[in-house]
Amino acid sequence: MVARKPLEGAQLAWMTVALAMATFMQVLDSTIANVAIPTIAGNLGASNSQGTWVITSFGVANAISIPITGWLAKRIGEVKLFLWSTVLFALASWACGMSNSLEMLIFFRVIQGVVAGPLIPLSQSLLLNNYPPAKRSIALALWSMTVIVAPIFGPILGGYISDNYHWGWIFFINVPIGIGVVLIAYNTLKGRETETQIRPIDTVGLVLLVLGIGCLQVMLDRGKELDWFNSTEIVVLTVVAVVAIIFLIIWELTDDHPIVDLSLFKSRNFTIGTLSISLAYMLYFGSIVLLPQLLQEVFGYTATWAGLASAPVGILPVVMAPIIGRFAHRLDMRWLVTFSFIMYAICFYWRAYTFEPDMDFGASAWPQFIQGFAVGCFFMPLITITLSGLAPERMAAASSLSNFTRTLAGSIGTSITTTMWTDRESMHHAHLVENVTPYNPAAQQTYSQLEGLGMSHQQASGWIAQQITNQGLIISANEIFWGAAGVFLILLILIWFARPPFTAGGGGGGAH
Repeated sequence: MVARKPLEGAQLAWMTVALAMATFMQVLDSTIANVAIPTIAGNLGASNSQGTWVITSFGVANAISIPITGWLAKRIGEVKLFLWSTVLFALASWACGMSNSLEMLIFFRVIQGVVAGPLIPLSQSLLLNNYPPAKRSIALALWSMTVIVAPIFGPILGGYISDNYHWGWIFFINVPIGIGVVLIAYNTLKGRETETQIRPIDTVGLVLLVLGIGCLQVMLDRGKELDWFNSTEIVVLTVVAVVAIIFLIIWELTDDHPIVDLSLFKSRNFTIGTLSISLAYMLYFGSIVLLPQLLQEVFGYTATWAGLASAPVGILPVVMAPIIGRFAHRLDMRWLVTFSFIMYAICFYWRAYTFEPDMDFGASAWPQFIQGFAVGCFFMPLITITLSGLAPERMAAASSLSNFTRTLAGSIGTSITTTMWTDRESMHHAHLVENVTPYNPAAQQTYSQLEGLGMSHQQASGWIAQQITNQGLIISANEIFWGAAGVFLILLILIWFARPPFTAGGGGGGAH
């Protein structure tokens, strides 16, 4: 591969803005619809459970298309693929906003998910391959800011739009962003296309990938609603997913032109980096989903206020990113990740202690703010470790495979967290109800106090039942926070198996 001179000055700055905005748009879109589901479903005459397919359809299509980015980039070129993906994403977003039935919306969400797949991996590889080697840490730090801020903006923006405007604007806002990204990226990356190869299509691999990952993602999204393995549908989806994925792995390891390059796992740093970022993201994303639900169900927050209580996590990373980027080349990335994981553990333990029925806004916002230290030292060092020592021409494939496992881990984290939360709540509810008997003086005293306030016996029973449910939800959430903190402390050990030197993208632009 011929070394190409890195971009400089204004061209470099504009390219960074375009690639970061493309990432922001894609990550925003995977979270913005979550809080608006009741509004969308109601408007289109569907139930809430049917409405969740608006999220599922995007997630499934996206999970399938991310891993084939590397193969597509080799075939048609990274710049061309990035530009076409952005154009089609903006068009699909417009079509989603114009949908007048649930079926039409889900159809365009599938298209949106498919074309969104290459955006994050390609923005990573284009960034690294066009930056001067000495400034790659700054590039990754600035890029990772968008991955952090977008999931926080999503629920706030989604809640605000669905409360005040037509839900279609959730999707329409992608159109001007997409146009801006295409214009800037075209001007800055013109004439910087990567080498292409006409390789045969790995049809068997593609079919197995669509089948395996599609079934796995639907199983994860629908499991809780269908009571997991008590449902025939979930059992069938699981069996198909497991069989297809096993065959996919065997096929891809033996095929001459695999659609997913599993040989990347021969690189020690790629394996450790991918494993660490995926497991950590699984816990982080699980908490992003759990926290707003907990605040809305137990503490009576609106969607917008629940979003605002989660938002402080984005403040410190924005401040820290340029500083970390500037000094990163002098630091051992493993120390940054160690600090990040310790701060995650502290914040999860902190939450487990402070979440009480009479908790105020600050008690939920402060741990989020301090967790910004953890998030700020998370993405950039782990991506650097993951991509260290790889040749530039393998960057798109490595980015897509790493992002695929991280995205899938986010889905698994959401499923495990929400299922554990409701299951543990049921268990705690049953234990707490055992104490509400005519023979328990504390229970009888509560009844007397409530009836003294003018409640009937039935109203008092209803109030006590609600308090027990809330208490059960808080206790089960705190148990999840405890568990997550423990896993972060175990992950500390894993990251020290990575080997320096850590320079993302090998050693500049030359071949390896």
